[in-house]
Amino acid sequence: MTALVIVGHGTRSAAGVDQFAALVERVRRRGDIGDVEGGFIELSRPPLTDAVGALVARGHRALVALPLVLTAAGHGKGDIPAAMGREQQRHPGLTYRYGRPLGPHPLLHEALAERIDAALADTAPADTAPADTAPADTAPADTSPLDASPADAFPAGVDRAGTWVALIGRGSTDPDANAEVAKVARLLWEGRGYAGVEPGFISLASPSVPEVLDRLRRLGARRIVVAPYFLFAGVLPDRIVAQSAEFAAAHPDLDVRVAEVIGDCDALAELVLERHAEALGGDIRMNCDTCAYRVLMPGFADKVGRPQRPHDHPDDPVGHHHHHGHDHHHDHGSVAVVGGGPGPDDLITVRGKALLDAADVVVVDRLAPQGLLAGLRPDVLVIDAAKVPRGPSMAQDAINAALVSHARAGRRVVRLKGGDPYVFGRGHEEVQACVAAGVPVAVVPGVSSALAAPALAGVPVTHRGVAHDVTVVSGHLPPGHPDSLVDWAALARARGTVVLLMAVDTIAKIAAVLVEHGRAPETPVLAVQDAGLPGQRSVPARLDEIGTVAAREGVGPPAVFVLGPVVALTTTGPST
Repeated sequence: MTALVIVGHGTRSAAGVDQFAALVERVRRRGDIGDVEGGFIELSRPPLTDAVGALVARGHRALVALPLVLTAAGHGKGDIPAAMGREQQRHPGLTYRYGRPLGPHPLLHEALAERIDAALADTAPADTAPADTAPADTAPADTSPLDASPADAFPAGVDRAGTWVALIGRGSTDPDANAEVAKVARLLWEGRGYAGVEPGFISLASPSVPEVLDRLRRLGARRIVVAPYFLFAGVLPDRIVAQSAEFAAAHPDLDVRVAEVIGDCDALAELVLERHAEALGGDIRMNCDTCAYRVLMPGFADKVGRPQRPHDHPDDPVGHHHHHGHDHHHDHGSVAVVGGGPGPDDLITVRGKALLDAADVVVVDRLAPQGLLAGLRPDVLVIDAAKVPRGPSMAQDAINAALVSHARAGRRVVRLKGGDPYVFGRGHEEVQACVAAGVPVAVVPGVSSALAAPALAGVPVTHRGVAHDVTVVSGHLPPGHPDSLVDWAALARARGTVVLLMAVDTIAKIAAVLVEHGRAPETPVLAVQDAGLPGQRSVPARLDEIGTVAAREGVGPPAVFVLGPVVALTTTGPST
């Protein structure tokens, strides 16, 4: 029989460690598997490397690794497989089959119902073993809770019809894991006679414990059982108890009780054995239809196609590891540098909007679509990073520092920029700062005003038989400036389209130099101001007159100048 290593995340709770050890012993004593060990990936002993090492020392080279987690979030998807990969490096020739997470499963639903009923009846579930008590060799004979009807299974004194249940899960930045908790809530309610079951989370996701309890109160609940959807005792279950007690104290008209965690029990041991058998048979039936790494989920667009980055753990001697110093999760912050488009709210990309909707902090440019800020959650921190010409300006170093510090604090940060972040937007400087600080960073391209403004004014920057090239130039430095990198003479000799950004103050000098070096004075030019916005206007002129015309017409930033024969193709006609 292939040996089994049961892999837990780890906890600072001594009771939780004891319950994990008791479950491992319970599975071992069942005798269905030849050899069983258990270990943690962090925070607790024994570490996984000791558990695997013990099995290898006893001659095992093929294992089943079972993640003792309820949902397929980051630990199950990334951290545990990475830890097992390091064990394979440590033990050449070692192979393993990976089991699937435990839930949702009817055995767990019945265990939850027993814990809820015990809280109602103020009794302890019959098949649980205290952390310091050896588990029974076998499950109770003859009957299973699954064999009885819900009505027959009610303990004396239990009023399910008058009881609402708040099912509280861990919470994750993985939407699929959160959705499973909601699914368990529905399955727990089906046919069991509770007044209702509402899901909630203790960290990283909404609704919170107080929010769920308040919702049930508004629905008319007078008795609520808070059911932690957790395997063992730990910091987060303790927090559920504390928050429930605080809510109950503020609402003395409510009867609020907290059920025990699932804990070491026969149902959990039975499920471990079932998952072991599935892994051996290759029947793991993973659901990937709503995995945020595979499909676009609103608010989680930054995950699509990205590698799942497992975290190093302090008890693993392979490589360079560090302790993260947190109580319950590895969900670090991140930065997304997002191009917001040329100005209108509806020209941001779908992915950019999804990231914005999920953001905790938004660092925004003056030229980014300001209307999108009104749709942010009320708790989102908005930082104005405007760089106003001859006006208020946030230094680039300060912007970089803000991105890094908020990401390191565990927040999802969006750097919302106008146009495209890599087209004269200093976006790559911000990416470099994040990379240097070890902060995960992604770039979401945007619709650049260099292409959008001419298009919105009816001008194609390329057209068959008219222009086969387009050059985008920054005009913030005039010709002759010692810091300018533009070869204006070569640009004057080109025959294609030229688009000038940030050139309101320099357009007269630029036009003069282009004419001086050979560009035809009659070359048509169009200035497009406030492209895509209600105040958009277009100002046409010849190249040798554009400086004078722009000044006379009061053309101001943001404005784009497009010059070349394509300007004559405009479909909307000139406007001033």
